[in-house]
This record gives sequence, structure tokens and C-alpha cells, in this order.
Amino acid sequence: MENEPLIRLGCFFGILALMGLWEAIAPRRQLQQSKWQRWFSNLGIVVLNTLLLRAIFPLAAVGVAAIAQDQGWGLFNILSRPAWQGILLSILALDFVIYLQHVMFHALPTLWRLHKVHHADLDFDVTTGLRFHPLEILLSLAIKLVAIVLLGAPVVAVILFEIILNGTAMFNHGNVRLPKGLDRLLRFLVVTPDMHRVHHSVIPSETNSNFGFNLPWWDYLLGTYQAQPAASHDGMTIGLGEYQGKPEVGQLPWMLLLPFEKGIGEESIRR
Repeated sequence: MENEPLIRLGCFFGILALMGLWEAIAPRRQLQQSKWQRWFSNLGIVVLNTLLLRAIFPLAAVGVAAIAQDQGWGLFNILSRPAWQGILLSILALDFVIYLQHVMFHALPTLWRLHKVHHADLDFDVTTGLRFHPLEILLSLAIKLVAIVLLGAPVVAVILFEIILNGTAMFNHGNVRLPKGLDRLLRFLVVTPDMHRVHHSVIPSETNSNFGFNLPWWDYLLGTYQAQPAASHDGMTIGLGEYQGKPEVGQLPWMLLLPFEKGIGEESIRR
């Protein structure tokens, strides 16, 4: 646990560098906005979110898991099960919670105002997977902490889940192309870039599909899966309709103020 921040930081920068290199060598789509401005803003909000989380929740998810384990709180600290089962089931349960949370952020108007910061990006690349409003990050962590305590998720499970979720979010937001056969195979195990790109379509019915960040199974089981965008991956429009053609969507101050704009976003995005 002492090395957990360094492990996570190393995985973060390693995956970010690999995905960035892949995108530079073989991009899936041409970007609409300045890459450097977007990266500065999208990575800038990551730095802001990290500082905010460390200030408000210094223990973070792993620390809360350690406390729950010491105190014997939660389901897996009560049930007598092999350690590997507790780890595996905790990772699956936490992933399902993230799926439900994502659906909720689309369904409730107040939460959608926050989540619009993620969807307003006019391009789709590895940094889009890191672009979230600080208030959404705080709410997301609060939900995760409650789930960890109720589950009694082992510390190892929480560390693995955080690394997996962060890594797959960068992977499935990548502006990269996979061979169709490989993409079709991987979709049984993980959300692929082509699968998640549909979720960033300007068409509301497509925006309300493919909510998974890591595992694709919840979309299959709960009827929120859509295989391909109607306009094809090369022809589809990324982002939200009301922000098309607005260069300010790639600027950090605009991203921070978006949820507080009057007269927009009062509605949730519904089917």
C-alpha cells in the first residue's frame, strides 16, 4: 500500500505515453481542434482533479478499503471466502457500480450538467478519457467509497480496479484503429475504442448506449449496447450538438464553468 501512488502513477504515464504514440503513428480519425490546446486543457483538468482529491479525500479509495478491512466492515469481510474470490468479485462489483453511475449521470439533469464536460469534447482521443469536471470526480469518488465499504473490498482489489479502470478508460478513448476481427473478439472481454466511440456520437440515442468503461458485459445484459454508429466511425460527428463549431470547448476555463451556465443543460439526455 505504501507504493500504491507510485504504482498507479507509473501505470498512468506508461499507458498515456503508449496510447499517445499509437495515435500519432496511426490515428483513427482526423482531429477537428488543435491537439496541443486540447491536451493542455484535458491534462490540466487531470492535475486539478488530482490535487482536489488529495486535499479533500487524502486517504482515497485504497485508504478507505484498508480501514474497512481493519474494522471488519462490509460483505467480504464478513463472509468466509478464499482471498482470490473476494478480489475478483469486488472488481466485478465495482465495475458494475461504475456502469450504473455512468447511466445515472446521463439520466439526472443536475448530474448531466457535470458530465457534459466529458461529452462536449469535439474530438475523441486518449485525453478525452481523462476529461471530467472536478465535481463529477468528487461525486464519483464518494459513490466508489460507499461501494468499497459496503462490499468490504480487499485493498488489493481496489488497487487493481483503480489501475484497470484508469488504463481501460485511456485505451477505449483512444483515437486508434483495431482490425475488425480483433475488435470483435476483444468486445467479449473489454470495451474497445470503436465500441466506446459510439457513446460519444452527437446523436442522443447513440450517446445513451455503450456506458461501460471497462467490461462490456453490463451493456449486453441490460440492453444498452449498440455495435456501430449509424454514420460509420469515419462519418460520425463527435460531441454534443449545441457545442459544434465552438472552439472554446477545448479551453480549460470553459470546461470548469460549463455546468453553471444558465439556460442550457437543464434536461437530461434521454432515450
